[in-house]
Amino acid sequence: MTRIAALFPGQNSHSVGMGADVAATFLVAEAVYAQAEATLPGLRALIEQGPLEDLTLTANQQPALVAASVAAYRAWREATGLTPSFAAGHSLGEYSALVAAEALDLRDALRLTRRRGELMQAAVPVGIGAMSAVMGDPEVVRKVCAATPGVVQPANFNAPTQTVISGEKAAVDAAAAELKGRGLKAIPLKVSAPFHCSLMQRAQDALTPDLAATAFRAPGLPVYANVTATPNTDPSALPDLLARQITGSVRWVETIQALAADGADVFVEFGPGTVLTGLVKRILPDARTVNVGSAEQVRAFAL
Repeated sequence: MTRIAALFPGQNSHSVGMGADVAATFLVAEAVYAQAEATLPGLRALIEQGPLEDLTLTANQQPALVAASVAAYRAWREATGLTPSFAAGHSLGEYSALVAAEALDLRDALRLTRRRGELMQAAVPVGIGAMSAVMGDPEVVRKVCAATPGVVQPANFNAPTQTVISGEKAAVDAAAAELKGRGLKAIPLKVSAPFHCSLMQRAQDALTPDLAATAFRAPGLPVYANVTATPNTDPSALPDLLARQITGSVRWVETIQALAADGADVFVEFGPGTVLTGLVKRILPDARTVNVGSAEQVRAFAL
C-alpha cells in the first residue's frame, strides 16, 4: 500500500497569484482563501495581485504560504479521496503540516504565522545578521561554526551537501571565508533577518505565550517536527516544538530519512514551488516525488 508523506514549503516558495487557479476550481480551496481574507483582511488581494515586494515581506509571506499550501492540500484530498500517512513542513511549513493533520485550526495558523513573521523581522536590526548557503560536508560546517567567534550557527540542514548558516554578519562572513579556504562553496543569501539561530531568541520568547494560548488538538497523523526530526502526535508538545523551531536548526535531511525509514514511499509537496521535491531527490535520489500546487496538478494526481 502506498504511504504518502505530505510536505509543506517554507519561505521563498511564494509567487504572486499562487494558488489562484486552485481556488477558482475547487470550492474547498476557495473556502481557505475566503477564511484567510476574513482572518487577515487584505491578504487575499496581496496573494492574488501583489505587489511582489509586499508579498515577500516576512509578516505577509508566512500566512500567505500557509493559505496557498493548505488550499492545495484540501483540494487534493477532495479530488483524490486520499489521506497521507505522515506530514512535515520546512520551517514555516510546519504550521501548514499541523493544519493538514487537523492539529491546528487554519485561522490560528494564519494569526500565529503573521505574528511569527512580525517578531522574526523585528528581532534583529536590518544589516546586523546574515545567512549563507554552504555546499559541502555538514560536519565541517558544524566545526567551523563552533570555532568562529561571534554568533554563527547551522540553520538549515537542507540536503546532504547543503547547509545554511545564520548569525551575526561578521561571524557568518568569517565562517564563510574559512569554509571557502577548506574547499567548500559559500553563497550569501538575500534574506531580511538571520533566521533559525540564537539571534531569534527575542522572537521565540515573544511568540511563546501566543503558542501556549493556542488550542492544539491531537494530530490525526504523525507530524515530524523540525527541531527533532521525529514524529509527534502529542498536542501538549506542540507549543514547545514550535517555539524552539524559531532558534533551532531545521533538520530536513534527517526528517526525510526518518519518513522513508518509517515507510513513506511517495513524497507530495503541497503549495507553490518545487523546493522540497528538489531537496528530497538530493536526499533520496530514488524517491518518488510529486508537486501539487496548481489545479492541473491536482487533477493529474486524481487521474
